[in-house]
Amino acid sequence: MSLTYTHHLQVPASAIDENGHVNNVEFVRWMQDAAVAHSDAVGGTAATRAHNAIWVVRKHEIEYRGQAFVGDQIEVRTWIHDCRHVSSRRKYEFHRPADNTLLARGTTDWVLLDAKTFAPLPIPQDIQNLYLPGNTGGA
Repeated sequence: MSLTYTHHLQVPASAIDENGHVNNVEFVRWMQDAAVAHSDAVGGTAATRAHNAIWVVRKHEIEYRGQAFVGDQIEVRTWIHDCRHVSSRRKYEFHRPADNTLLARGTTDWVLLDAKTFAPLPIPQDIQNLYLPGNTGGA
C-alpha cells in the first residue's frame, strides 16, 4: 500500500476552454504537477537525482466524470499503484470538495531512465521505499 498525497489547486481562468469548463489538457498538467509535488514531498526528486536518473512518461489515461469551472477548489489525490522493474504506475483522483464530486480518474506510466544515456534503469529500492507508509519525507 502506497502513501496517498493530496495536491490542492484553484482553477484559473486560463484553464477554461470554449465550452466554459476546464480544458482536458489541464488535467494532464495537473497530473504532472501533483506527481512532482508528491515526489518533492517524500524526497523522491532528490533521490532520483542522486541516482543520476530521470522519470519520463510512457502513457497517460484519464476518465472524465464531471466538469470543473473557474474558481473551483480541486484536490488531486495521487499514489504509486505499483513498481514494475523500470516503470511505475501512478494513480490520480480529482475531487471538488465543495460538492464532493469526483471529476476524473487517471493513470500515468512513468519510466526511470539514466539521465545521460536515456537507457531504462531498474527502480532502486530506496526510491520505492519513499512512497511507503511510515515515510515522513526528506532524503
